[in-house]
Amino acid sequence: MAKARQKTRLFNSRDHSWIEFNGRVLEEAEDASNPLLERVKFLAITGSNLDEYVEVRQAGLLQRIEDGSRDPGYDGLRPDESLTALTADIHAFVAAQYRCWNQHLLPELRAQGIRLLEWRELGEHAREFAREYYQREVDPLLTPISIDPAHPFPRVLNKALCLALLLRAKRRSSGPQVLGVVTIPRALPRFVRLPATHGHSDFLLLQDLIAQHLAGMYRGYSVLAQTAFRVTRNSNLYFEEEEARSLLETIRVELHNRRKGDAVRLEIEAGAHPEIVERLRVNFELEQDQVFRCEGPVNLARIMSLSDVERADLKFPPFTPKPLVLSRKSTGIFEELRQRDILLHHPYDSYDPVVEFVEQGADDPAVVALKQTLYRTNNDSPIFRALNEAATTKEATVVVELMARFDEASNIRWSRSLEDAGVQVFHGVVGLKTHCKLALLVRHDEDGVTRRYCHLGTGNYNPVTARFYTDVSLLTSDPLITGQVHKVFNYLTAHAQLDDYAPLLVAPLTMAESFLRLIRREQEHALAGRPAHIVAKMNALLEPSVIEALYQASQAGVEIDLIVRGISILRPGVKGLSERIRVRSIVGRFLEHSRIFHFANGGNDEIYLGSADWMPRNLFERCEVVFPVKDPVGLARLKEEILPAYLADTLKARIQQPDGSYIRAAKIYHDAPAFSSQDFLMQLAEGKVQLDGLPRPHGARPARRRTASVKAARSSVAAT
Repeated sequence: MAKARQKTRLFNSRDHSWIEFNGRVLEEAEDASNPLLERVKFLAITGSNLDEYVEVRQAGLLQRIEDGSRDPGYDGLRPDESLTALTADIHAFVAAQYRCWNQHLLPELRAQGIRLLEWRELGEHAREFAREYYQREVDPLLTPISIDPAHPFPRVLNKALCLALLLRAKRRSSGPQVLGVVTIPRALPRFVRLPATHGHSDFLLLQDLIAQHLAGMYRGYSVLAQTAFRVTRNSNLYFEEEEARSLLETIRVELHNRRKGDAVRLEIEAGAHPEIVERLRVNFELEQDQVFRCEGPVNLARIMSLSDVERADLKFPPFTPKPLVLSRKSTGIFEELRQRDILLHHPYDSYDPVVEFVEQGADDPAVVALKQTLYRTNNDSPIFRALNEAATTKEATVVVELMARFDEASNIRWSRSLEDAGVQVFHGVVGLKTHCKLALLVRHDEDGVTRRYCHLGTGNYNPVTARFYTDVSLLTSDPLITGQVHKVFNYLTAHAQLDDYAPLLVAPLTMAESFLRLIRREQEHALAGRPAHIVAKMNALLEPSVIEALYQASQAGVEIDLIVRGISILRPGVKGLSERIRVRSIVGRFLEHSRIFHFANGGNDEIYLGSADWMPRNLFERCEVVFPVKDPVGLARLKEEILPAYLADTLKARIQQPDGSYIRAAKIYHDAPAFSSQDFLMQLAEGKVQLDGLPRPHGARPARRRTASVKAARSSVAAT
C-alpha cells in the first residue's frame, strides 16, 4: 500500500490524462474562432481517437481484469479501479461530444446552408433521387437477417454500423418478437448527398435511407422498432513472435481475428427500443456501463466527410509550405549536403525535398545502394514508387514495420509489392517495433569518393500527413551520423548489436540511459551555478524513470519546459517536487508530432530530434533513433525560432496543473498578447512576419534569445 501511495503522489492517471487530451481536441470543435468545417473535423477526430482508445486501452484493462491482474498502475489504481474511472469519464465525454454536435455544429451548419435532413424533410425531387440511389447503389449490397434457430446472430464486424430491428410475423399478430440485423455497407458514403436546392448542400444519413426500405426487405414482418448501433471489439494483436514461422502471415491471420474479437462497447441511438438494447447487450455479453447511448449519428468519426463540402469560407485559409532553396553555387542536393546539413520543419517547410531525396536516390546512377525504414505511408506514395524503381538498378533494402497499429493490412501489401519488385524486405528485430525514420543512400560522388547521405526524421514517410503533421527532418552527409545510421540498419537486418551508437541514441539499446545521463548533466550544471535548462517536445510522457529524473533535476534548480501534446502523467508545479517544471499542450490546425530535446548544457547547447517519446514502449520496446543537430543554422532555428514559438503560445496552448487538468494559457498569461505558434510559423514561412516579432516565451526562463545569430548563420550559408 505504501508503494501505491508513493505512485499516487508522483504520477497522475494515464487514462484521465488521455481523456483530458481528447477534451482539448473537443474544445477546438467548440471554439467559434475556428472555421465551421474545421470544427466538424475536430469533432470527428475526437470520435476516431475514442474508437482507438476503447478498442486498445479499455480492452486491455478488461483483459487484465479477466486474467486476474491486480497490479496497480502509475497512479496506484488497480485495473478494475482504473476501468471504473475510465468508463465513467468516457460516458461523460460522449455526452459532451453530442452536446457539441447538437447545440453548436448542427445548428451552425444548417445556418450556413449545409443541412443534414431527415426523410420527412425531403421534397419529392430529393426523395425520388434518394430512391433511385438506393435501388442502384445500396440495395445490391444489403443482406437482411432475421434471428431465429435457423439464422443465428451474425458475427457483426468491429465498428461496423448496423441497423437492429424488432420484428413480428404479420400472420401471428401476438407472436414472439424477432430481432433483425442489417449491416450498413462500409463501401458507401455515410452521408448521401442530395441534389442542391436554393444553394443548400443537403445530406441524408445512409442508415435513414435504408430504414425507409425495411418493409421491402422484411416482407411478412411488421417492423415494430429500428435503431442504428455499432459494436467495438478488442483490437489488440496477440501472438508470440518468437514462435511465429512467418511474421507476415501470422499478422495477416491475427488481423482477421481482430475483426471478431470480444466486444467491449455497444453504441446505440439514444431513442432505441429497450428490448433491442437489452437483446444486443446480452448477445455481446456486455455490462450496462458498456452501452453508450448516442444523441445523434452513431460513429461521429464519419462526420469527417461533411468537411469535404466546397466552402472555402468555412475552412482554414490555404497555406503553401516554403520550398527549399539551394545555395547559388550548388548543382544539386548531394553537393549541397556536402557543404551543410539541411533542417526542415514540416509542414512550414515543404516535404518535397524528402520525397526528392529518395526519388533521386532511386534515379541517380551514381547511387549504388538505398536503405529505408517504413512505418506508415500512403497508398500512392511517390516514395513507395521510387523504392520499387530502385530495385531494378541498385541494392535496395527496406525495413517495413508490419505491426504499425491499424496499418498492418496495408503494410503487408506494401511488403509483398516491394518483394515482387526485387527489394530486400525485412521486418526488423523480433519482439521490437521498428519505429525509427531513416533513409540512407550510398553514392559514388564526382570526386571519386564514396559517401553516405541520410534523411533522419521525427515523422512517417507519408507526403499526405506531412501537410498537417508538424515534424522535423534532417538531411546530412556527416560521416559520423551516416556511418552510425548504417550500423543501425545492420542491427535491423542482421541483429548486429553494438554497445554504443554515439552520437545517435538508439532504443532499446542506449537511448533510455542516454536521456537519463543528459538530464543528470543538467542537474550537475545547475548545482555548479551554470546555465541549466531543458526544453522537451513530444507526443506523450509516461516513463517513470525519466519523470523521476526530471523531478530531481527540478529540485536541483534546473528549469524544465515540456511541450507534450497528449498524455502526461508528470505532476508539474508541486512544491518540493516539481516547482520548476512546466507542462503545456498545443492543439491546433496541425497535429504536433515532432520530438525535440534541448539541453542548455552549461551554455554549450545540445539539441536532439527523433522518433521517440518518453514512454516505456518507445524506450524499451521499439527500435527508435534520436539524433543530434550540429549545423549552426539548424541549431539556431530550433533554439531561437521553433521552440520559443511554442513556449510563447497563448491561443492554442493549455497549461497542465498538478492534478492533471489543463487551463488555457490565455487565462494564466492574461496580460500577454494573443499569439498562436502555428499561425506565426506559417506567416514566417510565407514571409509575412519577421522573427523579431516572436514574443518572449511564457513561464520559462531560457537564455536570452539572440535573433542576430540566426541571421548570421543564414547569411553564412547564403554566402556559400
